[in-house]
Amino acid sequence: MDGGRLVFKQYYLGCLSQASYLIGDRGTGRAVVVDPQRDVGEYLADAKAEGLRIERVLETHVHADFLSGHLELAAATGARIGYGSAAQVEFEIDLLEDGEKISLGEVELEIMHTPGHTPESICILVREKAGDATPYAVLTGDTLFIGDVGRPDLLGARGWSKEDLAKALYRSTREKLLTLPDETRVYPAHGAGSACGKNLSTETSSTIGDQRRSNYALAPMSEADFVDAVCEGQTTAPMYFAFASVRNREARPTLDETAPVPAMTVAEVREARDAGAAVLDTRDPQEFATGHLPGSVNVNLGGRFAEQSGQVLAADQDIVLVTEPGTEVEARNRLARIGFDRVVGHLEGGPAALGADAQPSSRLTAEQLAGVLDGVQVVDVRGPGEIRAGGTVPHALQVPLPALVGRLGEIDPARPTVVICASGMRSSVAASLMRTRGFADVSDLLGGFTAWNDGNRPVAVVEPA
Repeated sequence: MDGGRLVFKQYYLGCLSQASYLIGDRGTGRAVVVDPQRDVGEYLADAKAEGLRIERVLETHVHADFLSGHLELAAATGARIGYGSAAQVEFEIDLLEDGEKISLGEVELEIMHTPGHTPESICILVREKAGDATPYAVLTGDTLFIGDVGRPDLLGARGWSKEDLAKALYRSTREKLLTLPDETRVYPAHGAGSACGKNLSTETSSTIGDQRRSNYALAPMSEADFVDAVCEGQTTAPMYFAFASVRNREARPTLDETAPVPAMTVAEVREARDAGAAVLDTRDPQEFATGHLPGSVNVNLGGRFAEQSGQVLAADQDIVLVTEPGTEVEARNRLARIGFDRVVGHLEGGPAALGADAQPSSRLTAEQLAGVLDGVQVVDVRGPGEIRAGGTVPHALQVPLPALVGRLGEIDPARPTVVICASGMRSSVAASLMRTRGFADVSDLLGGFTAWNDGNRPVAVVEPA
């Protein structure tokens, strides 16, 4: 926001569908950052440009889908960290009470306890001037998204059932958020693509009035109907979510986002692989298929890199990067955004250095798959909603990518296998992982189901469960 005393900036990290915020008062130079990503250089640069001092880091809840930068910002600025008063973490924080006001000068913030996505979830009202009847905005964290609400099923192991949290979410939306004026702007912590909800919009802001009219979860309904609506149809949570949630509670080491990544020779990369390290090749799938180090997992740096890496790699595993030269720090930092800090090095010279060590892998066209369909097992790694919307290849086994590691036992490693997704990105991730797990004959479908479903080949319709 330009003009006046309020500084309000949204940062949207597309690869994680994650939004964070810088809020300040130009008159006093005081500022806060809400729900920061782990590499915090952009907040520091923008605060300096605006003449602001970051005094607080406010977290709307303990995040599960990314590792927050609260410790990094506190170390860089001396800012105090604040959570809703129900939060339990290992480091020093301010416990923020319901209704508590934080003055930045004329600009004022107000804390609203809104449990439901997690017990400690809060929303933050932003007022240009203290006492304004209509807030400038409400930062809704994972309580309210554009088109959805936060999923209530990620915390069952901590003593809350998803039904308990859904009931709390019902009360938080009805008794808190829907009492705000319709003109109040809504700024959530996530957008489309996030696994923290199931129906998120591509829009990154809205208003209370628009959400009152269009958001299915805010429609008039009983508590029981709400619980059913928000608990049904949630996607498989990536396996790194549990790790990140725990890590966000810990007094962990901070990230130096400018530090170089150690260089390794091909021989050193092979040695690390043989000792149990994951070799993570960040190229486009088609480039990966032309030649890579055997035992590599392919996750394209140009896509949802950290999220997909966290769906198939273990957080406690060393990682060696094979990247195009000059992108290794970016890859390391993006993995750090989900807490995967065990990057031990990168291949010096990038993929071109592999030489004779590079081996190709198989990608089939839709026509080729049609010709061998009766002799292979097909694994569709798209989400259930994608498959219900458009169908799949006949007789395909449906295993969403986030569930693949845990369900590999359902797939016969001795049979020729073809992996499919929507476009050929996730299928390369899955196929490369399966090769590292002993599947000897694995191909993936070039162009994905989009290429298959051109009207010339059969499609199996999948009915809702």
